[in-house]
Amino acid sequence: MPAPIRLRELIRTIRTARTQAEEREMIQKECAAIRSSFREEDNTYRCRNVAKLLYMHMLGYPAHFGQLECLKLIASQKFTDKRIGYLGAMLLLDERQDVHLLMTNCIKNDLNHSTQYVQGLSLCTLGCMGSSEMCRDLAGEVEKLLKTSNSYLRKKAALCAVHVIRKVPELMEMFLPATKNLLSEKNHGVLHTSVVLLTEMCERSPDMLSHFRKLVPQLVRILKNLIMSGYSPEHDVSGISDPFLQVRILRLLRILGKGDDDSSEAMNDILAQVATNTETSKNVGNAILYETVLTIMDIKSESGLRVLAINILGRFLLNNDKNIRYVALTSLLKTVQTDHNAVQRHRSTIVDCLKDLDVSIKRRAMELSFALVNGNNIRGMMKELLYFLDSCDPDFKADCASGIFLAAENHVAQNSPFETKQSQPLVQVASWCIGEYGDLLVSGQCEEEEPIQVSEDEVLDVLEGLLVSNLSTPVTRAYSLTAIMKLSTRFSSVNRIKKVVSIYGSSIDVELQQRAVEYNALFKKYDHMRPALLERMPIMEKTATNGPTDIAQTNGETDSTILDTKHLPSITHPASQANDLLDLLGGNDVVPVIQTTVPTKPASAGGELLDLLGDLSLTGQPAPPFLLDGLSSQPIFNDIAAGIPPMTAYNKNGLKIEFTFERSNPSPNIAVITIHATNSTEADMTEFVFQAAVPKTFQLQLLSPSSNVVPALNQGSVTQVIRVLNPQKQQLRMRIKLTYTHKGSPVQDLAEVNNFPPQSWQ
Repeated sequence: MPAPIRLRELIRTIRTARTQAEEREMIQKECAAIRSSFREEDNTYRCRNVAKLLYMHMLGYPAHFGQLECLKLIASQKFTDKRIGYLGAMLLLDERQDVHLLMTNCIKNDLNHSTQYVQGLSLCTLGCMGSSEMCRDLAGEVEKLLKTSNSYLRKKAALCAVHVIRKVPELMEMFLPATKNLLSEKNHGVLHTSVVLLTEMCERSPDMLSHFRKLVPQLVRILKNLIMSGYSPEHDVSGISDPFLQVRILRLLRILGKGDDDSSEAMNDILAQVATNTETSKNVGNAILYETVLTIMDIKSESGLRVLAINILGRFLLNNDKNIRYVALTSLLKTVQTDHNAVQRHRSTIVDCLKDLDVSIKRRAMELSFALVNGNNIRGMMKELLYFLDSCDPDFKADCASGIFLAAENHVAQNSPFETKQSQPLVQVASWCIGEYGDLLVSGQCEEEEPIQVSEDEVLDVLEGLLVSNLSTPVTRAYSLTAIMKLSTRFSSVNRIKKVVSIYGSSIDVELQQRAVEYNALFKKYDHMRPALLERMPIMEKTATNGPTDIAQTNGETDSTILDTKHLPSITHPASQANDLLDLLGGNDVVPVIQTTVPTKPASAGGELLDLLGDLSLTGQPAPPFLLDGLSSQPIFNDIAAGIPPMTAYNKNGLKIEFTFERSNPSPNIAVITIHATNSTEADMTEFVFQAAVPKTFQLQLLSPSSNVVPALNQGSVTQVIRVLNPQKQQLRMRIKLTYTHKGSPVQDLAEVNNFPPQSWQ
């Protein structure tokens, strides 16, 4: 076969194409020639063909047929072949490709190669696309290279270790001994990558964070040497010594000093030196100052240092660079709540930013201006904001007008009973309580102290005030309207309540309008059902799980009629939470969630309570939440799998996990497994979390646990229900992950369960 064209010639030819169709024709012709060369096992030009294939891949054309050729180049003894092979592997392969599993042995051999450049290639590739399995197999070699005296290899090994930790966090402790001498390295490249590695370890493990806090004085010393050192052409950027390393150290100091008084105290002086000695005429200096400001704001810094940081952001507002001004406004907006007075000093500069031509800067300046409004400056700020409202773009007018209105209500209408914005969730809870127990409030009966005498009209005045208040959220108004409707069965002022409900039948809020229309229907067509529908919520049943069977208790009394009934948790996790479970079986086997169907309630006196507007079918339709006040149906599991003994899935460190089995009536392919977690140690296990993963042929659903605390000395247990769909009736394999806190220390463990009884699927 004739020699294929070189990469340079291919690039020149493709650039001569005048249309996209002509370019595609050239690419297809060259790809056909490359495929023919691959079939002929042409070792001479394999490197050249793969290089051309990578260029086509960069242009967006398919190049997957060259994956195996990359592996052949990696296995070659020539450095040029290995270089192209590893480059192709990084571009064409990822964890979703089965081919990458064949690379493990080649990378392992090259990590132990006698040439440092071959070792560097393998480290780069593993750090770029290594899977969790590859990282587990090769972590030992990476750890050895992290201890070598070769600076070239140490910096690449440190970056590769970062990737290994991200893929397999439990391998983090393997690299701990090698990190002891990393910060004493003179080479800036090794020092930079070492700081990156330490940052990754601190972000992922609280134990590592507390361990590395003792390195704060050493990091402070390194940063001081950088800002005090003279001109170094090797590391100088616009007159600043190694700004990239300075930024990395500042980020690590921010993590180490957050929430720790001693560490914050140790770095206060150096942060002040960086903030005052860094040159601001170049963008490089501004980048360092920005990181310094973020660090000062995150740690427990001195008040004077925080004022200095805000003054730096104020100087950023005077910069001609729009990006710097935008960053300053965003940072000030984050800190205005904690350092309001310091930000107020730059109010005039912030208001001037409202005149900027850039849309993003104007929006940030508007938001920050409203955050700075208080009772002392409201007249001056309103004057500026009204001028801005008159001249701003239409996109800003709605938000600006709304902000001005809220500011006026908060700081001007002092005589209004709603002059300040409530804590909305507390108002919602109070509204619900008044709706449920308003008759008790009016009766004025209280055993402990002298009750306040309240009339029905006063109670309704409060709830109607919430309905008309501009500070009430739509959810709060819905709570208030529902509370008023409930009081129609508890108060005698039914006519007044009818008028209020009828008014909101034409509300512009769709949710409020729907509630009012349905409540009006209750007053008219279904008035005979109204007392039953709006009666008080029944007393909740508590489930005790200390015995071999679950015993339902009401107000501390045991109900003997339900001793033989197993009540399972009714709250099901949404699909997003179930799919977030750790995939412990490898690959992409995050199984879908089994959707729990809502059982139809039997017909009763209130069986047609939902049919308020006509032909609404009750079958399979859950009741609107605002009518039922949160009552939900519970999934019913029955047909306890008789004859299947419980099994022990885990027994370690005093924690014992037992599985018991049931089957669901609708489908024999669905097994219900109940876990029972007990603790034989002398201390409670808190923050207990049970997670599970199964292969793709199964489907898994985890329901809510009964508690997150496993009592000590086997004085109780935590139960949780697992539903597993096994359509092929295969032998179940499951991996479980357990996390909890015991005696103040976090514990995490993995286990595999393979001995499930086969009769559970029969």
